[in-house]
Amino acid sequence: MRLHHLTLQAFGPFAGTHTVDFDALTADGLFLLHGDTGAGKSTLFTAICFALYGEPPVDRTLELRSHHAPADLLTQVTLDATISGQRLLIDRVPQQTRPKKNGTGDTLQKAETRLSRFTTDALGQGHWEASSKSHQEAGKEIKDLLGMSRTQFCQIVLLPQNEFTKFLYADASKRRELLGKLFHSDRYAFIERWLNDHSRTTQKNRDAARDEVLHLAARIHQAAGPDLKSQYDAPTPDAAHALTGPALAWAQDLIQASQADAATAQAEAEKAKKNQLTHQNLEAATRELHRRQTTHATARTQLNQLDEQTPHQEALGRRREQARRAQQLAPLLHTVSTARTDHTRAQDSESAARTRLLAEHATLQAADLATAGQRTRDDIAVLNTLLPEEATLSQLTTDLKRIDTERQDFTVQQRTARDWLEQETTRRTTLQARREAAREAEEESRRHQTQMENLNGRVTAAERRDAHLAQITTTEQRLAAAQKETEQAAQAHIDIRRRRTEGMAAELAAGLTDGAPCPVCGSCSHPTPAQAPDGHPTREDEQAAEKAHQRAQHQRDKIAAELQQLRENAAGATGEAGDTPLASLKTEHKALAAQLADALERATDRGTVEEELLALDREHITMTEQDSVATAGLSARNASYDTLSQRQAELTEKLDAARGTAPTLAARIDDLTRTADRLEQAAEASRTAASATQVLHTRTSEATVAATSQGFDTLAAAEQAVLSDKDLHELEEEINQWREARASHQTVLDDPVLQEAAAQPAADVEAATALRTAADDQHALSVTTASTARARTTELTDLSTTLAGVVERLEALEQAHSTARHLADLATGNASGTRVRMQLEAYVLAARLEQVVAAANTRLSLMSEGRYTLRHSDHQAAHGARSGLGLEITDSWTGRPRKTDTLSGGESFFASLALALGLADVVTHEAGGNPLDTLFIDEGFGTLDDDTLHNVLDVLDSLRAHDRTVGVISHIPELRRRITQRLHVRKGPTGSTLAHLTEAAE
Repeated sequence: MRLHHLTLQAFGPFAGTHTVDFDALTADGLFLLHGDTGAGKSTLFTAICFALYGEPPVDRTLELRSHHAPADLLTQVTLDATISGQRLLIDRVPQQTRPKKNGTGDTLQKAETRLSRFTTDALGQGHWEASSKSHQEAGKEIKDLLGMSRTQFCQIVLLPQNEFTKFLYADASKRRELLGKLFHSDRYAFIERWLNDHSRTTQKNRDAARDEVLHLAARIHQAAGPDLKSQYDAPTPDAAHALTGPALAWAQDLIQASQADAATAQAEAEKAKKNQLTHQNLEAATRELHRRQTTHATARTQLNQLDEQTPHQEALGRRREQARRAQQLAPLLHTVSTARTDHTRAQDSESAARTRLLAEHATLQAADLATAGQRTRDDIAVLNTLLPEEATLSQLTTDLKRIDTERQDFTVQQRTARDWLEQETTRRTTLQARREAAREAEEESRRHQTQMENLNGRVTAAERRDAHLAQITTTEQRLAAAQKETEQAAQAHIDIRRRRTEGMAAELAAGLTDGAPCPVCGSCSHPTPAQAPDGHPTREDEQAAEKAHQRAQHQRDKIAAELQQLRENAAGATGEAGDTPLASLKTEHKALAAQLADALERATDRGTVEEELLALDREHITMTEQDSVATAGLSARNASYDTLSQRQAELTEKLDAARGTAPTLAARIDDLTRTADRLEQAAEASRTAASATQVLHTRTSEATVAATSQGFDTLAAAEQAVLSDKDLHELEEEINQWREARASHQTVLDDPVLQEAAAQPAADVEAATALRTAADDQHALSVTTASTARARTTELTDLSTTLAGVVERLEALEQAHSTARHLADLATGNASGTRVRMQLEAYVLAARLEQVVAAANTRLSLMSEGRYTLRHSDHQAAHGARSGLGLEITDSWTGRPRKTDTLSGGESFFASLALALGLADVVTHEAGGNPLDTLFIDEGFGTLDDDTLHNVLDVLDSLRAHDRTVGVISHIPELRRRITQRLHVRKGPTGSTLAHLTEAAE
C-alpha cells in the first residue's frame, strides 16, 4: 500500500480543509511528523484508518467532527492510495448533525462512502471511475485488497513504540493475546476447544454406553434371579474391561441354565394337567348324585307339609261359597255403606262449624244463623267507608316524625357551626405562631448549611493533612535509610576504584604476550610482570559498584522528590484545614449536623401550617353558611309541625270510636268478616246433616229385607261375607296352588332315577371339591413355573441380544474416545511423553514468534552494533504453566541470555522497534504478501543516545532500499535536524493546521 494524497475536512482538531501530499512528503523515503502535544499528529493516522475501514484505530468511540469547524462544513476524509496495484480514491463522510438547507434547526446527515478506481481509456487518458457507494461493498473490497483486519493494519502500519515495549516486557499470556489478534489464531483455539469438546462428547457417549451395559447387566441379573448360577462373574463398574466380551459370555451362560430349568418345568406342568382332569370328572359325578338325593328329599318334605294344611283348605272352601252368595247383595250393601258414610261426614261438618261460632251463636238453628250473618255483613259495609280516613292519619304521623327529625338535624348543625366559630380565633392564633417559628427555622437551616459546607471542606482537608503527615514520617525514615545506603554504595565504589587503580599494573600485565610490545613502555620482553593480589577487583566489579551507586542515588532522589511532594501536599491541606485537630473538627461537624437536622425538622412544619391555615379559611366559610341555613330551616319546620299536630288529634278521636278494641279499621273489618263467614257455614252444615239422616234410614231398611232372602241372619252377617273380586280371586288361587303343588311333589317321588339315588349313601361333595381344588392348585403352580421359566429364558435372550448390540457400540466408542482424547491432549500439550507443555494455538503462535524474532534480529543487530540478539524460548513456565511464547535477549558481550526487562530505555526502544518491524514483515507475508510501502513510527527516539540514534536511522534508511517510506512521529529536535522532509502540525485557538517543510532545521 502506498499513500498519495490525504484530504481532511472538519476532522478532529482540523477545522478547515487540509491536504497532505504524501508523494512529495515521501520523496526522500523518510519524513518527520512533528508538532506540539495535542496538535493532531496521531489524527492523520486516525483519518487514514477511518478512510480505509470506516472506523477509527481504537475500539472506543471517538469524536471525529471538529469542534472548531463551521456548522455548515461537513466532516469528510478523502484518501488517494495504491493498494495491491490498484489506485483507489476513498471518500467517507461519517454520520453527523448539520443545519437544514431549508428552514431553521438541524438534521441528521447519514454516513456516506464513495469508492472510485483510476482507469485508463482507449486513448491512454486516465480518469476516476466510480466503483461503489455502499458501505459494505466498499469496505469488503478494500479489506480484500489489503488482506488484513483493522487491528492488523493499525499494529503494523503505525508502530506504537510503547505498545511494543509492553510486548517486549510482557509475560507469555499477554504476548499470546497480541499475537492472537494479529495472526487470527483463534481458529486454532477453536480447534483445541473442538477437540476437547469432541473428547468430552465421546467420553460422555462411551460412559453412557458403559452405563447402558451395566444397566442391561443389572436387568439380566434381576431377570435371572437368585436361582440361576453362572461360571462367569457378572460385570461391575470397577472392571471396565469386563463390559464387552466377558459380559456376553456371562449372559450366554445364564441363558443356557435358564433353558434347562424351562424344560424341567414344562414336564411337571404336563403331569399336573392329567391329574387335574381325573379329579374334575370325579367331582362332577359326585355333584350329580348329590343333586338327585337332594331333589328326592326335598319333594318328600314339601308333600308332608302340604298334607298338614288340609283342614285350612276345607275352611277356605266354605268361605268361598258365602262370598259367592253375598256378592248378589253387593249393590244394596254398597248404597247402605255410602249413606252411612255421608251421614257421618255431615254430622262431623256441622259439629266443626258450630265449634268456630261465638258463644251467643252456638245454639241457634239454621234459620237464625243465616239472619245473624246478614246483620254482620251490614256492619262491615259501614266500616269500609272509614278506611281512607285511617290512611290520612297514618300519613300525618309519618310527616310529623320526618319534620321532627329535620328539626333535630338543623338544631345539631346550628350548634356545631356556632361552637366551631367560637373556637376559630384560638386555632388561627396558634397556627400563625407555628408558621412564624417554621420560617425562623428555615433561615437557621440555611445558615447551618453554609457552615456545614465549609466544615466539610475543612474535615476533608484535615484528613488529607493527617494522612500526608503520617506518610511524611514514613518517607523521612525511608529517605534516611536510602541516604545511608547511598553513602555505603559510594564508599564501596570509591574503595573498589582505589584498589583497582593500585593494582592497574597487574591488570595491564595480565594482557602481556611474549614478543608483543608493552602498551606502557613498548618493550617486547616482560621479565617480571606484576602479579595481582588476591581479591583484586576487575573492571566489571568497578562498573557493577558504579551502577549500584547510581541506583542508590536514583532511589534516594526519588524518595526525596516524593517527600517534597508530600510536604507540599501537607502544606496545602493545612492551609485549607488549619491547625485544628481532626477529632475536634469531626466533633464540631457532628454538633453542627445535629443542629442542622433539628432546624430542618422544625422548618418542615411550615408547609403543614400553610395548608392548615388554608383549610381553616375554607372551613370558616362552610361553618358560616351552615349556621344561616340551619337557622332558617329550623323556623320553617316548627310552623309545619304545629299545624299537622292539630289535624292528627281530630282524626285519632274519630277513628278510635270506629275501631273499638281492634288496633286498626282493617283488623276490625277482618274480625267481622270471619264471624259472618262462620255463621253462614254453620247454617249450611246444619241443613246438610238433617238431609243425610233421612237417606240413611231408607237405605238400611231395603238392604235388611234382601239379606234375609239370601239366607243371612242379619245385615251385618251379609256385609262380613262380602269379598272383593281381588280377594275372591286370591282365595281361589290359593286353593288351586295347594292342589297343584301336592300333585307336583308326588310326581317327583314317583321318579325311579331319584328313588335309586335316594337308596345310595349320601354323596360327599366337599371331599371331592377339596381333591379337585388341590389338583387345580398343583396344575396352576406348575403352569406358572413353566411359564415363568419360558418368560425368563425369552427375556434373557432379548436382553442378551440387546447387550450384544450395546457391547459392539461400546467397543467402537472406546476406540473413538481413545483417539479423540489423544488428539485433544496433543492439542492442549497434555499428552504423555510430551517434552514441552504447549497448546496448539501457542505452538502456531510460537512458530510465528520465531519468524518475527528472525526478522527482528536482522535489524536489531545493526541498531545494537551486533551486541543484542532476540531469542524465542519455549521452556516450560513456572508452576507447570503453559509454555511456548517466552522471549529473551542474548548479550554478545557476556554470552549469556538476559531478561528483556533488564534493557535500558534506549535499548528497549530499538529492541521494540526491531520487533515491530519484524512483526510488520511477518504479518504482511501472512496477509498475502501485499507490500506495505508506508510505515509510521510513533515516538520513543528521545531515549536514544547519538550513536544509537544514528544506528536506528540507518536501519530506517535501509527500509528505503526495499521501496518503503517511513514516517517518524516525534518531537525530538535532533530528528528535525537530520530529516529534511517534515510535516509540521501547529495547534491554535481556531484549530490545527499543516505545513510541509523541506529543509533541515538549524
